[in-house]
Amino acid sequence: MRKHLEIFPVTGLPEVAAGADLAALIADGTDLRDGDVVAVTSKIVSKAEGRLTHGTRQEAIDAELVRVVAQRGETRIVQTRHGLVMAAAGTDTSNTAPGTVLLLPVDPDESARVLRTALKERYDVNVGIVITDTLGRPWRNGQIDLAIGAAGVRVIEDLRGTTDSHGNVLAVTEPALADEIASAGELVKGKADGVPVAVLRGLEDVVLPVGEHGPGARALVRDAEFDMFSLGTREAARAAVLSRQEPSGPREVDPAVWAGLLRDVDDVRLELGDNAVTIFGAEPVTVGVIAEKLAVLLHAEGYGVTVRPGPGAEATVTFGSRSR
Repeated sequence: MRKHLEIFPVTGLPEVAAGADLAALIADGTDLRDGDVVAVTSKIVSKAEGRLTHGTRQEAIDAELVRVVAQRGETRIVQTRHGLVMAAAGTDTSNTAPGTVLLLPVDPDESARVLRTALKERYDVNVGIVITDTLGRPWRNGQIDLAIGAAGVRVIEDLRGTTDSHGNVLAVTEPALADEIASAGELVKGKADGVPVAVLRGLEDVVLPVGEHGPGARALVRDAEFDMFSLGTREAARAAVLSRQEPSGPREVDPAVWAGLLRDVDDVRLELGDNAVTIFGAEPVTVGVIAEKLAVLLHAEGYGVTVRPGPGAEATVTFGSRSR
């Protein structure tokens, strides 16, 4: 247990431009000590590295993404080449000239390593670096700062195999230390205060020895193989249905097609109406399962959906017009 943790902002930094010396700006703005962790907003790292492009934000997103995870209108949640899943590929148009878009650093972990090395070589201080960006989260409203780059810090604390105070063995507990540092630093940086850097003091046990940078924030990116939510709701549903169509079959997904593709059980009969699908079967449970599957798929496509159980093994899925 840590007895004491201090978090304070680095204020008075000038506007950062391409070629700016971040190590000098940060060292001049605060009294760094061995064992400190410096949380740096990715925006000033990108500006210092000249990551400004001309064009529209949508063009910038197209250039930065490797796949679309989910989309509603022009809003896109995408995976970047860094492995990050975030809105708009982390691009930013605030505090930049009209017609320009700020991109994420090419390699945030490398950016963190360069900054850490410069602070040690020029100011003889061994600190950890966490480069942060703001992300939304599934299942939660609001946004928080997370680590997209790191150097000289343990990014994950592996507690698997240890026991809690009651003697229970911990099987999956792995606190994301770098993300916790990023979020803690945001408490004193703030979005509207123009404070892009925070220093956390009291985390000496997290900071690695000189010359050891660690795996970086890339270690926090979950492999697709283990990601149970790698697609958005609509995208996952659409992919599941389209994957079951014959190559020459219909590509346009409509309620009739979706209902037909759910005919998994031989003794289930589907009756299609203009705005409803009635499901008949031998077992109420089977009918209920199929009805709920169809409701989820239609809801993901933007339809208003109601499921009404009928007498015996029967259920009707009624859908209205699409809302998106």
